[in-house]
Amino acid sequence: MSFDTLIQQTREALKEVLPDSIEVTDIELEGPHIVIYTKQLDSFLSGGDLLRQVAQRLRRRVLVRTDPDSLIDPKEAESAIREVIPPEAEISGLFFEPETGEVTIEAANPGAAIGRQGSVLNELKRRIGWVPTVVRTPPIPSKTVEEVRVHLRNEFDDRRQFLKKVGIRIARDRLPEKIWARSTALGGYREVGRSAHLLTTQNSKVLIDTGIDPGSDRTPYFNAPELLPLDSLDAVVVTHAHLDHCGLIPVLLKYGYNGPIYCTAPTRDLMTLMLLDAIKVTNQEARKGLYDSGNVRSMVTRTIPLRWGETTDIAPDLRLTLHNAGHILGSSICHFHMGDGDHNLAYSGDIKFERSWLFNPAANRFPRLETLVLESTYGGYRDVQPSRQQATEEFTSFAAKVLARNGHLVVPVFAVGRSQEVMLVLEERMREGKLARVPVYLDGMIFEATAIHTAYPEYLNSQLRTQIFQQGDNPFLSDVFHRVDSSQMRNGIVDGKEPCIVLATSGMMSGGPVMEYFRSWAHDEKNGLLFVGYQAEGTFGRRLQRGLNESTFMDGGRTTNVPVRLEIATIEGFSGHSDRVQLMNYVATLDPRPQKVILNHGEESKILDLATSLHKRFNIETRAPYNLESVRLL
Repeated sequence: MSFDTLIQQTREALKEVLPDSIEVTDIELEGPHIVIYTKQLDSFLSGGDLLRQVAQRLRRRVLVRTDPDSLIDPKEAESAIREVIPPEAEISGLFFEPETGEVTIEAANPGAAIGRQGSVLNELKRRIGWVPTVVRTPPIPSKTVEEVRVHLRNEFDDRRQFLKKVGIRIARDRLPEKIWARSTALGGYREVGRSAHLLTTQNSKVLIDTGIDPGSDRTPYFNAPELLPLDSLDAVVVTHAHLDHCGLIPVLLKYGYNGPIYCTAPTRDLMTLMLLDAIKVTNQEARKGLYDSGNVRSMVTRTIPLRWGETTDIAPDLRLTLHNAGHILGSSICHFHMGDGDHNLAYSGDIKFERSWLFNPAANRFPRLETLVLESTYGGYRDVQPSRQQATEEFTSFAAKVLARNGHLVVPVFAVGRSQEVMLVLEERMREGKLARVPVYLDGMIFEATAIHTAYPEYLNSQLRTQIFQQGDNPFLSDVFHRVDSSQMRNGIVDGKEPCIVLATSGMMSGGPVMEYFRSWAHDEKNGLLFVGYQAEGTFGRRLQRGLNESTFMDGGRTTNVPVRLEIATIEGFSGHSDRVQLMNYVATLDPRPQKVILNHGEESKILDLATSLHKRFNIETRAPYNLESVRLL
């Protein structure tokens, strides 16, 4: 369907549905949405199911916004907001979004800002034209969230033009022949790292994830002929913000990709944090980076955030819906609806099919599902992890042993996910007196990543949301936690004599502040090193797990050998990945059960073992492709 045809169909649908009292001033395409502008927004939204009727006729997502001419200047609107909303609401921030005509009001007491039966917000709508949304003030301010919001406001005009181009591309006509589809492995197959998948039909191409390999300099197969040229891609979809899934997104933009990036809002913000930090680490190590901060800013401009369960067109014959993956904040299973229901495919990304301290288990119900692409990190028959409770007991026992001998405990963690879970365990155990109350230092991006978690409470599990926002008990704000905010503070911790616990990035010890602590404490057997996350092949963390007894560091141009005498342990129960039992149970409980399962993101032996077991138990087709191999879906 061409752009002009779509606009004409929208006008005809509006003429059939809307009363004469509602004037439509403009119709635009904005990414996957049709946007209708009117000066009678209240009448439109309060007129029963007018919006639903229009959307059903067009079979597309439709948004209704106030005509820009009806919006007063943001400075005037801010004065009116502060005048209308009572002081007891305690407004902490106002964020205007010109592209949507919405203003987000952060308030410590949202109820006072909303008013009885929405009376305060209704008064605001009449006075300012902007559509107000009230959210609770995050307990921990996030610099990243604020910078993303400021950047999007500054890029308003460019972003609006970009979204219009995306909308026109989505609305282009399909080729007339029967749809075909295939999935091509570009990275992360029969290995862990550099995840990248290409979904291709005769009408469209979509890249899912583009990650680094944490154990080497290998990248996904960017030179694959199916992928090139990059500007032929309709979309990039990101499952979550770990660098082995998103670490090379800016490289795509640097070398010619100019389309949209779809993910959840917290994934966008966490990606921004992780990618900017990667630039910082690269510069500190005097290495040449593959991208710069300008490429990261371009990524933010081009990202279209989606909520879980929100279905949207991303190409002429592809619809995307994101579902909870249970892995880290905002992590998603990507469900693709092809053609007119010809085929349905879900890419799992990394999943956790278990309720964790932070998240609900991965979604296992879909409207339709013929093919599942499933991760296999712990797919081997021996990969059975302890329960969360057992992991907590093991963690407490090891930490208590190290602290009892006046040692220092360093825990390499990923800034996102494992850090926050370990924080919750430490806070609980120290509060209950089951672990000595010693300082817990957070080094790297951990504190900022935690702040982003509190900015998106709707993505946390209900128990944690209730504890933080209704009971007023925020474990992340415990006085046992101390943010390491300078090299001087880090040096003081390293040289300190009192026992302590340090959570530091990076989780696989491939660089970052964790190496400073390891270098200083490795020689002393009273100290401890505790792994709580997966260590990929080729990483320093995996070498330590295998018994490395001496490490080499560069010191001012000279080589220094450090003996490894500290006690090393690994606890698997903190993993954000499903173990073998959970993976089998996930497929067993899928509704509907797929006809085909394609396995990736695992060592070759684990993938093949899981593929055999799934086939034998469920009698479904299983595939374990190599990188650069394609699997025909239709």
